[in-house]
Amino acid sequence: MNRRTTISVLAGLCLAVSAAPVPAGATARMSGTAQVNAHAALAGPPGTPPGACLTGAGSGSPLPSSSLTATKIRSGFTFLEGPVWVADGGYLLFSDMAGGTGPYNVQPSTIRRFTPPSTFDTFIANSGSNGVALSADGQQLVAATHDQRNVSAYRLSDRSRSTVAANYQGRAFNSPNDVAVRSDGVTYFTDPNFQRGNRPDQMYGRTSVFRVVNGQVSLVDDQLRQPNGISLSPDGSTLYVGAYSENKIYKYAVQPDGSTGARSVFVNYIGGPDGGTIDCAGNVYWTSGADSLVHVYSPTGTQLGTIRPGFSGTTNVAFGGPDRQTLYITSGPWGDSGLYSVRLNIPGYPY
Repeated sequence: MNRRTTISVLAGLCLAVSAAPVPAGATARMSGTAQVNAHAALAGPPGTPPGACLTGAGSGSPLPSSSLTATKIRSGFTFLEGPVWVADGGYLLFSDMAGGTGPYNVQPSTIRRFTPPSTFDTFIANSGSNGVALSADGQQLVAATHDQRNVSAYRLSDRSRSTVAANYQGRAFNSPNDVAVRSDGVTYFTDPNFQRGNRPDQMYGRTSVFRVVNGQVSLVDDQLRQPNGISLSPDGSTLYVGAYSENKIYKYAVQPDGSTGARSVFVNYIGGPDGGTIDCAGNVYWTSGADSLVHVYSPTGTQLGTIRPGFSGTTNVAFGGPDRQTLYITSGPWGDSGLYSVRLNIPGYPY
C-alpha cells in the first residue's frame, strides 16, 4: 500500500488463487518460488495466498499425538500476541504489548521479529498493534491497531504505515484486535473493547466483526460478546471467530464477493477463546484463556487433541518455518510472556 490508504491496493497486487480441499496423501513441503508457481489457480472463492497451501498438502491426523507440549524459544516479554510468518524473509513477527499509559490508558505495542534459530530484534517500534496478518501479496503487514482504533498496513520494506479501515460510518472502532486477509485482499477483523482504555465508546456498547472490501467497511456481526481471534479456511469459504465472553467459536459461510451468511456454532465451549489459525487440511487451532491450551479441531468441530505451551496466558498461534509445519505459539503470564513452537504433521495457513 505504500502511502495509499485503501485495501484495494492489496487486491490489485495479489493473485486470486485458492486451495482445493486436500486429498489424502503424504505431507507436501513448501519452499521457494518453485512451490509458489506450482500453486494452482482453482475455481471458487479465493482462499490462501500463493504458496500457502498446495494441493496434496496432506490429511490424516495433524498431531503426532493427541497431547503435545510445545518448546519454549524465549520468554521475558511483556505480553505477546499476533504472530505471523514472513516466508520471503524467513522470520516471524509478533506484537509485544505493554501496560496502558497516558490519560486514556492506551497500551503501547511493539512488533518484534524472531529469526530462527535464536535472533530477536525490534521490527517496528510504537506499532500500536495486536493481531497481525500478511497482505495477499506478502509485502505488507496488516495489523489490528488499537493505538489509533483502526486497521493499518505496514510496508515490510520500509515500515511505512497506511490505513486500511479508519472507522465505521464515521464512528471510531473500539480497539481492533485480530485480522484475517483473503487472497484477493478482502479483510476481516474483530473489534472488542479490550484495548479501548478510557477513550469514548462510539460503538454504542457493541463489539463487532467487520469486513473491508476496496476500502469500504461493512458490518459482519455486531451481536457477539467480545469477538477476539479470527481466521479463514484455506478455500476461503468459511470465516471462524472466537467470541471470548461467550466461550464459543462461531463460523460464517463466505461468498465469493466476501459477504457472509448467518453465523453458526463451530465449537460450543472453549474457555475464553483467543487467537486461532488453520492448517492446509482445514483443521482449526484455537487458544484458550481458561486452560492456556491450544485446542485442535477437525473441520467438522471434532476435537483432535491439545497442545500445551505453558500454564497461563496462551494468546495466539501461527504456522511458519520453510515448510510451514512449525506452529508458533505466544503464551505466558503478564511480564514473562514467551514464544513457543511445536512441529506438526500438516503445513498450515500463514497466520
